[in-house]
Amino acid sequence: MKTLKTFALPVAFVVAACSAGSSPSAAADTSALDASGDQPATPLADAPFTVQEVASFAEPWAMTFLPGGKQALVTERAGKLKLWQAGGATLDVAGAPAVAYGGQGGFGDVILAPDFAASGTIYLSWVEAGAGDTFGAVVGKAKLVQGDAPRIEGLEIIWKQDPKVPGRGHFSHRLAFSPDGHYLFITSGERQKFDPAQDMGKNLGKVIRLNPDGSVPADNPFADKGGITAQIWSLGHRNLLGIAFDATGKLWQQEMGPKGGDEVNLVERGGNYGYPIVSNGDHYDGKDIPDHPTRPEFNAPKLWWNPSISPAGLAWYGGDLYPGWKNSLLMGALSGEGLIRMGVDGDRLHKSDRWDFGTRVREVEVNADGSVWLLTDGKDGKLVKLVPKG
Repeated sequence: MKTLKTFALPVAFVVAACSAGSSPSAAADTSALDASGDQPATPLADAPFTVQEVASFAEPWAMTFLPGGKQALVTERAGKLKLWQAGGATLDVAGAPAVAYGGQGGFGDVILAPDFAASGTIYLSWVEAGAGDTFGAVVGKAKLVQGDAPRIEGLEIIWKQDPKVPGRGHFSHRLAFSPDGHYLFITSGERQKFDPAQDMGKNLGKVIRLNPDGSVPADNPFADKGGITAQIWSLGHRNLLGIAFDATGKLWQQEMGPKGGDEVNLVERGGNYGYPIVSNGDHYDGKDIPDHPTRPEFNAPKLWWNPSISPAGLAWYGGDLYPGWKNSLLMGALSGEGLIRMGVDGDRLHKSDRWDFGTRVREVEVNADGSVWLLTDGKDGKLVKLVPKG
């Protein structure tokens, strides 16, 4: 690894309006909606880790470690796939798809196939253009060929947002495999079009569940409907920028609310999470959206934030390197400029810690040794490692 240096971050601290969080306790019942707002952010000087810069990237969006933890694939939103190597050069990976870059669109997620060690297969998401100035996210799989000139071969698109629509926002396109490796989950944003989130004939505003080859599992909740509807695992979502399984196999997902109302959900088979009919935020023009308690037939979030923190990147932490972090979800914050830890207690979540980085945090990943790594956002985005103190 190159010599690490302390990551110099701005010292302006984000202060939000809510009482400080705590570790899970019987008194903290967040199975219902959490209180509006969030705990004040803790300065990095008081965090149980130091932040070390490892590498720089141009608008990094996602990353995944290769087996052994000494290499990682990183996507840059304008269309480059990078191979970071500890102690070596960061290389361009040839064969990356052409992407429709602009607005929130471009290169998206990258994850390894469950059988990567044997197959070398990786999964990628990106945005492609359609007819008449329309756009949509797609997911593909390919083989990673490593070496001095890494490349991907045999790229095959296995899923597309349908329909493609005008605009360059809310693609979401995050990816995760189920713990048993049998199913691929895809987050599909509603593309700032509202109504598609409730339209069962469109796969926008949904969580999608597929077989690794892109076919539809026979036991999906709406499989008997056929077509696009058969892909749907859950619906009523907005802009889903993080998805992760915990150690017990529960699927968690976070999404940006409208003006306020960012939320974290426990994703259930066939669940409807209510957007745009309900939200704990409001429309940007000031028009009210009924809150979740007004429509109890919809799945309510386990946690929510108002004002917004703009969640991005979600990872499960089950390690022991950081005292008190085991059984937590870790989430980046864009407008919130930091890292948020949520304690998991069964199907409950607790706002446990929030650290102020003074910069937008786009991605969170956990390496095989239990260390936590982040990608910060922007044209001079950083790959950083959180080094436990003591």
